Amino acid sequence: MAFEGLAEKLQSVFKRLRGKGKLTEADVEAALREVRLALLEADVHFKVVKDFIARVRQRAVGQEVLESLTPAQQVIKIVHDELTQLMGGQQARLDLGGAPPVPVMLVGLQGSGKTTTAAKLARLLARQGRQPLLVAADVYRPAAVEQLVTLGQQIQLPVHAPGTDRDPVDIAREGVAEARRRGRDVVIIDTAGRLHIDDALMEELERIRQAVAPREILLVVDAMTGQDAVNVAETFHRRLGIDGVVLTKLDGDARGGAALSVRAVTGRPIKFVGLGERVDQLEPFHPERMASRILGMGDVLSLIEKAQAAFDAQQAQRLERKLREQTFDLEDFLEQLRQVRKMGPLDQLLAMIPGLGPRLKDVTVDEGELRRIEAIIQSMTPEERRHPEIINASRRRRIARGSGTRVQDVNRLLKQFAETQRLMKQVTGAARRGRRGLGNLPFPR
Repeated sequence: MAFEGLAEKLQSVFKRLRGKGKLTEADVEAALREVRLALLEADVHFKVVKDFIARVRQRAVGQEVLESLTPAQQVIKIVHDELTQLMGGQQARLDLGGAPPVPVMLVGLQGSGKTTTAAKLARLLARQGRQPLLVAADVYRPAAVEQLVTLGQQIQLPVHAPGTDRDPVDIAREGVAEARRRGRDVVIIDTAGRLHIDDALMEELERIRQAVAPREILLVVDAMTGQDAVNVAETFHRRLGIDGVVLTKLDGDARGGAALSVRAVTGRPIKFVGLGERVDQLEPFHPERMASRILGMGDVLSLIEKAQAAFDAQQAQRLERKLREQTFDLEDFLEQLRQVRKMGPLDQLLAMIPGLGPRLKDVTVDEGELRRIEAIIQSMTPEERRHPEIINASRRRRIARGSGTRVQDVNRLLKQFAETQRLMKQVTGAARRGRRGLGNLPFPR
């Protein structure tokens, strides 16, 4: 995960700081030296680090902080605030104002993930009530047009793709006209990239910009490129005047410095982050939430939003009723398992819980185990899912064969589910007894 190394180092620094109780100016200076080193090792631009440390020092080394009742907490809050400001302060939303169709142009180097990001962004906007049209204007990379068409079919959105023998400027211009004819209100243009920045690339992008006058030019940057991401952002902004940045592959083994540097160096905000390859793994960027994740404070708001997006209100009511009536079975369990998996990788979800992130450093979340559980339950008959107590030895052998697992795996799942049911009965029974007891108390009616 991006920021993993930085988060670990910063949390270690502040843990020692909290253990000191009363702080001196020397304590704060020693901590800031470690913070500075951690940021540099995370590939944050050295000028950005220098300015960041200076701002934190100015606020942290003062009588009001050092003589407060919780000086360490005050210093951590200052670092959190400054990290938030460093990444933009507040969420920067996509500007889709103006007469439809509104053109949005994606630019960046080859391999940064533009085509996938175009589809992800279209899906995200469609879920917000927009009607996007994708335009395949990358005629140079082999299979780029086919990739966008395939992604469009996957997310059930139209793609304007006249072919690779056309001028990209004409394709972009025709794409906007096509969107107007079809009543689409947003046009997302996937442009060509290069392995490096050159004049031919920039001139073509400038011609597309002049032809369609995009409301937003988003630079797609691979977070794993480190300092190069900052250099790329500077050059694209100088030539095109970008409006925002999309950081991709933030789920990879990246040091994360680009996210902390791009905003400070270009003055343009990070608007979205890609956290995986799936089409649903693009999220709006929230500086304050990211700062909280880095400092091990969790990210409850993002967790709630993911849950709200994944869980249907009627499903939640049905689950609550089944738990209350003690009729929760393996079919319900399978449904909940699928809903949780829709929210994203488990390690990412667990890291959003305050205080839990640092404890997961050496914990490996086995996604394969979840797939095995799903396979086992799917290999059962509907009757077996509703009444697991009827599953005898021969049924267990059949279920194991059907799911490609071992009988021991089936036994373990059934044992764990039986224990879960037992605990649920205890909890709901205690709740009912508590309500009956309260009914006899002289509370106002």
